[in-house]
Amino acid sequence: MGIWFVTGASRGLGAEITREALDRGHSVIATARDAAAVRKAFPHGPDGLLAVIADVTDPAQLAAAVETGLARFGRIDVVVNNAGYGLVGAIEETSDAAARALFDVNVFGVLNTLRATLPTLRAQRSGHVLNIGSVGGFATAPAIGLYGASKFAVEGISEALHGELAPLGVRVTIVEPGGFRTDFLGGSSLRVEPAAIADYAAGAGPVREALARVDGRQPGDPAKAARAVVDVTEAAEPPLRLQLGADAVERVEAKLDHVRSELDRWRHVALSTAV
Repeated sequence: MGIWFVTGASRGLGAEITREALDRGHSVIATARDAAAVRKAFPHGPDGLLAVIADVTDPAQLAAAVETGLARFGRIDVVVNNAGYGLVGAIEETSDAAARALFDVNVFGVLNTLRATLPTLRAQRSGHVLNIGSVGGFATAPAIGLYGASKFAVEGISEALHGELAPLGVRVTIVEPGGFRTDFLGGSSLRVEPAAIADYAAGAGPVREALARVDGRQPGDPAKAARAVVDVTEAAEPPLRLQLGADAVERVEAKLDHVRSELDRWRHVALSTAV
């Protein structure tokens, strides 16, 4: 059985992935800003669970969490970059402070976690990195552009990382969930900028309203998502991208069709720039 290192493990998809890994006999170094929240989520405290405090914006805490985990288990086989949150607001409406705070967690938090864990995976010449992105990191929408941008960044990091780590025997998968019935659209995981500019009511307003309306009624089952995530670590050839949910598949297919259509329509202009 393997040793998992999961960020944001106290709730939502992170808790479901932790639970599924434990149920299959794996051990989990489960991190969160509050280790007590992890223990509360898993009150029976299985032997394979190690709850450790680690804010992903704090490299020292992450280094300490890895050190504690290695002291207990001796290795790390799977790293799940799950910690993150959402942000709603039109691009111009979103404050600089809100955008930077989002990227600190969703992007630099991933980088901090990678810097803390990859030396172990490289030394082992084995392991699997699972970066929890979003379908919004492949095809974003009005009112969630900054959130989408943070997940687009995770996509770019993951693509490069895939090529860098493959020769070392370490795999990389980006997980792109659609809508799942976690607390993600609630106040604990979603921050909302005020709708301060009337001109964006038509462009961003419908998405704002839809997000508020769908909270708790998302089509995806988080326990099934967790099973799919753990399954992919057992695949002989895991994918670089794993979409989760029919809505995710639909949005990815629509964007692929749109990009191909535009490329074909404007191909003559692109090719006309050659010497």
